[in-house]
This record gives sequence, C-alpha cells and structure tokens, in this order.
Amino acid sequence: MAPEINREKLSSEEAAAVKEIWMRYVLGFTPMAVVKCAIELQIPDILQKHETPITLSELASELGCSCSSSSLYRIMRFLIQYNIFQEKPISETSVGYSQTPLSRLLTRDANHSMADLVLLETSPIMLAPWQKLSASVLGNGESAFRAAHGDDLWKLAAGNPGHSKLIEDAMACDARMAVEAVIEGCPEVFEGLKTVVDVGGGDGTALKMIVEGSPWMKGINFDLPHVVSVAPLWNGVEHVGGDMFDHIPKADAAYLMKVLHDWGDEECIDILRKCRNAISKDTGKVIIVEAVVGCEENHEFKDVVLMLDMVMMAHTSTGKERTLKEWSYVFNEAGFTRYTIKHIKTYQSVIEVYP
Repeated sequence: MAPEINREKLSSEEAAAVKEIWMRYVLGFTPMAVVKCAIELQIPDILQKHETPITLSELASELGCSCSSSSLYRIMRFLIQYNIFQEKPISETSVGYSQTPLSRLLTRDANHSMADLVLLETSPIMLAPWQKLSASVLGNGESAFRAAHGDDLWKLAAGNPGHSKLIEDAMACDARMAVEAVIEGCPEVFEGLKTVVDVGGGDGTALKMIVEGSPWMKGINFDLPHVVSVAPLWNGVEHVGGDMFDHIPKADAAYLMKVLHDWGDEECIDILRKCRNAISKDTGKVIIVEAVVGCEENHEFKDVVLMLDMVMMAHTSTGKERTLKEWSYVFNEAGFTRYTIKHIKTYQSVIEVYP
C-alpha cells in the first residue's frame, strides 16, 4: 500500500523552494549590485558624517540629485530591508536614515572598511568569469578567467593599472582585518623575529601593521615590480620587486597571507621550497594565513570559505581553498617537517611551518 502524501506539507515545501530559487539564484545578484551603487554614491560616508538621521531630501541634496526622484527612495527602501541602513524617527511626522553595523563596514575611510572588496568583486573584469565557470569543470584545460578574458588575472592586472589598483586596494582592505585578528589572537608568532619577508605583500599594508606591532622588526615587502613600484612608503618596511617563483629574499621568517590559495599544489610546493631556502634551517619558519576547509573551530565561517573556493575556481587557473590534509601534503612535499595551527577570529587560520 502506497504511503499517504501530505499535500499541505508538500505545498509548503514547494513554496519555500520557489522563494529560495527566486531570492538566491534568480535575483541573487541584486543585493550586491545595489550595495555597490550605494558605495559609488558614497551614501554610507554621507550618513557617517551626520550625528543624527537625515531625511531623504537632505540625502538627495548632498548627492546632488533631485529630491523628487523616486530612484533614491527605492534604493534606500531596498537597503533598509537588507539592514544595510535603518530608518529612525526625526519628528512625529518624518523619519530619517542612519547607519547600521553593516553600512559602517562600507564607508571608505573606516579601519574595517570592506568597500574596496565589494568594488573589486563587482567589477566587470571579476564578474565575467562567473559566466564561464563551466569551463573549469569540463576539463578542457582552460580556466574560467582565461575563457572570459583570454589571459590570466596576473597578466591582465600587470597591463591594466586601474584594475591592479582595485586588486591592491581590496587586498589591503582584507589585510587590515586579517592582520588585526592575527595580532590579537596570536601575537607570539612574531616573537624573536628580527626580519620578516611578506611574500606577495601587495602595497605593504599587512607588513606595516606587523612592524608597528613589533617595532624591533625589519620588514621586507616582496611583490611583483609593477606592484611595489606604486606602493606607499612605510616606516620599517623595504619594498623589493621580484618574482616568488624565481627567488625570495632571505629573512628570519616568510609571511604568506592569501597567496598560496591562488595556486595549485605544484606551484605551492615550489613557492614553499623557495621560502625554505630563504629562512634559517635551525630558527626560521613560514607563517601562513589562509583558510582551512572543514575547520571545526571556524565553523561560523564555513559558508565564506566554501564561497571563496568558488572564487578561486572563477578567478585563478589552479587555485583552491585547502583542507588540513591538503595543506599537510604541500608542506611535506616542500620539505617541511612540522607545523602548528592557531585559530583566530576570522575565516583564516595561522599556520606556522618549520623546516
């Protein structure tokens, strides 16, 4: 006898599934696009400088648009629904807009601003490969990024100063949050080090913060020549141009943050071998700040890590986020004997690797 079907439950599940498809997959790009619009209009910054909520007409005036236009109202109505902004009463008859914890992360000059990360990932160059993701699955040897642009991300950025700056600004934004979490969560990783080379250090933001927290230390910011040639000058930091696949400057420790996930295992092993040659066999170490897939201690960031793994598939040829087993493999193949993992208050972990 066939089991009785609960039509009411089935209908409810179907309705929930339909809503899920609409919200996440048909219209899923909408929140990203509207947040980008708000950043470009500098709405979070305008609200930030006002101590009290401001009306729609006041916001329109600061933006230089017509206060009678419905577009700004509709943008704000949408972002309030997503808790990006909030409405607060100004009087018995009027309300105004003010910041929320989310919108404070979207101001351009905040210490923990994530605005540059949003602007990078919503740029046309970074969005195009998502339309070619199946190229990475079919096994024809062509990455999604190359299928979209005819070249890899690094070569494209080297010939496109505007996009290179977008990348460096976004990486500096991410570095500020990650390094703060490292210093707060495990400052001991820098104890006893006189020199540190930041491999793929971008504009030197991460190393600047590390040296400020450990003023006895000398920092070497090592990245491609076109990157370090426009990097700001930081106290205690020397910018050195070069290719990490050729050599890495000698130091007590090599620091790699969100570098190895851009590359496949063979490239990672090559980079790590270069790091091993750059540090002392007896006292040196490599400090890696990367995500660990399946890390139970960072389970609240599980979705972030899995999404970043898809970003690696879309934007690199061989990059990926790694499990602990996968990390162990590249460490062993590169000739390292042991490692320790420390968990911090972000999606990354701190991995210390020893010769």
